[in-house]
Amino acid sequence: MSKEYKNYIAGEWCDAQSGKRFENRNPADWDELVGTFPDSNSDDVNKAVAAANESYKEWSLVPAPIRGNMIQKAGDILVARKEEIAELMTREMGKVLTETRGDTQEGIDTAYYSASEGRRMFGHTAPSELREKINMVIRRSIGTAGIISPWNFPLAIPTWKIFPALTSGNTVVFKPASDTPATATVFVEVLLEAGIPPGVINIVHGGGSTVGNPIVEHPDINIISFTGSSAVGKLIASSGGRDLKRVSLELGGKNAQIVMDDADVDLAVEGVLWGAFGTTGQRCTATSRLIVQEGVYDKMMGQLIERVDALKLGNGLDESVDVGPIVNEEQRKSVHDYIEIGKAEGAKLSIGGENATGGELDKGWFYKPTLFEDVDPEMRIAKEEIFGPVLSVLKFKTYDEAIDICNNVDYGLSSSIFTKNVNHAFKAVQDIEAGITYVNGPTIGAECHMPFGGCKDTGNGHREGGSSAFDFFTEEKTVYIDFSGKLQRAQIDTEQ
Repeated sequence: MSKEYKNYIAGEWCDAQSGKRFENRNPADWDELVGTFPDSNSDDVNKAVAAANESYKEWSLVPAPIRGNMIQKAGDILVARKEEIAELMTREMGKVLTETRGDTQEGIDTAYYSASEGRRMFGHTAPSELREKINMVIRRSIGTAGIISPWNFPLAIPTWKIFPALTSGNTVVFKPASDTPATATVFVEVLLEAGIPPGVINIVHGGGSTVGNPIVEHPDINIISFTGSSAVGKLIASSGGRDLKRVSLELGGKNAQIVMDDADVDLAVEGVLWGAFGTTGQRCTATSRLIVQEGVYDKMMGQLIERVDALKLGNGLDESVDVGPIVNEEQRKSVHDYIEIGKAEGAKLSIGGENATGGELDKGWFYKPTLFEDVDPEMRIAKEEIFGPVLSVLKFKTYDEAIDICNNVDYGLSSSIFTKNVNHAFKAVQDIEAGITYVNGPTIGAECHMPFGGCKDTGNGHREGGSSAFDFFTEEKTVYIDFSGKLQRAQIDTEQ
């Protein structure tokens, strides 16, 4: 049964001031209406920002360990509601239950990690060049954070942003993706149940132009954290830069798995299956390119095509299903457009390349897992992010050639190498242009206590996850305490 969801602004669940609403449907069964949501605009954003700014005055003074205790309680509530949230998430965006449970577990892990940081958030001290004087650095919150999250990890990614933001003492205006607003709403319910005060957390539903842009451009938003496409990220960076906002951008990827001749081929096949077709390829860290050394190429491709062909598509609520749907019709069309581009460029379509139809599949936006061979590094399917179940396979002769192919893209998020040669493993860690490198593992599988992010068009240098998130959501303040009882002038009165 569908539900009418609301915004949460200034401590109240409310409709958009315009009265408009939009629908959210199950991509595996488009006839199923998950819910309707407020189609908000700048009026709603303005109200949410005003509430967040007013609440900041008190929230920023709550001791960080106390704020952390609330985040820990949110983690406990997520544990209790894990299966409920996973099922809702699968209905919203399609990935299978195994993965939505994992998405929820990532939020749980992030809650407990962030809660513990409430008792750290370390500054540091340093000796002064003058007598009877102490120098130290402390951390302070910044203000109201605008959080704009994507649909593919509708709980995990918001927790990556919002838990550190709140633990650090900031308030939040949260715009979730319009494809997954229900999971986001449940997350806000969890925060409120955990004790987060009214006004400290606000959720405003709606589109990028009507809600996202007003958040980015609002003069009283101090921090922007965005995950999405590189094209949109560049616009946000430009807008935020004009007002000197602190902006964190987690953007696209074109991630490669390298397989050397000495690799465990069985393991490499398992890795690329999970990396390329988990979440139906709809991850910024998905394995979009497979770069295989010529000595094991035929063996690996024989196994891989057989395994891809055996993947079961269907509604993610079915525990036997391996691959769910594309998130919506528009995205499925975008994926198929890239199939036509690959064929026109001369790549060999080895399997897939068309909508998956028949029976229950006709109800949703399913697409067959697809594999291209004979891909040239300069082809668009080898360089551009597709965000679907499409894998481009490239062959190489030498290690150096593999690295050149791997780095021959505008993105630099994740990467992996399968090898038993320790020298090649460590050289790859050194040589690959990416924020993340896995050795003998796929390009997906980030852990919440480690920094997450990339270089080049993947982002602007900030990292989510681990203590790096707290670096972003706090400012350092340098403090000098002189107890000498006299004027001491640094650099002038320093004794040599």
